[in-house]
Amino acid sequence: MVSAELALTVPAVLLVLAICLTALSLGVDQVRCEDAARVAARAASRGEETAVVEQLARARAPEGSSVVLGRDAEAVTVEVHAPSRARLLPALPAAHASARAVWEPGAAP
Repeated sequence: MVSAELALTVPAVLLVLAICLTALSLGVDQVRCEDAARVAARAASRGEETAVVEQLARARAPEGSSVVLGRDAEAVTVEVHAPSRARLLPALPAAHASARAVWEPGAAP
C-alpha cells in the first residue's frame, strides 16, 4: 500500500518542484533584464558609444538577450528582451525590461 501511494506522490512532487524552479528562473531573468536596461540607459545618457552601451547590457542580461537602444532629443531608452526558457510552461511570457534616462548635461544625443 505504501509503495502505491509513493508511486503517485513522487511524480506530483517532482512536477511541483519543476514548476517552482521554472518560476524562479523566470524571476531571475526578469531581474537581470531590468538591471541590464538600467545600467545601459545610464551609460548611454552620459554619452557612451552605442557599442559600449550594448556591451554593458549584454554582460548583465541573460544569455541570448537582444538589446534595443533608442535615442531622442530628451532621453535615451534601452529595451532588453530575453529568450523564454520556460520549457515546461511555454505559455509564460519571456523576460523583458526597458529603462529611460534623461541626457546628462554635456552629453549630446
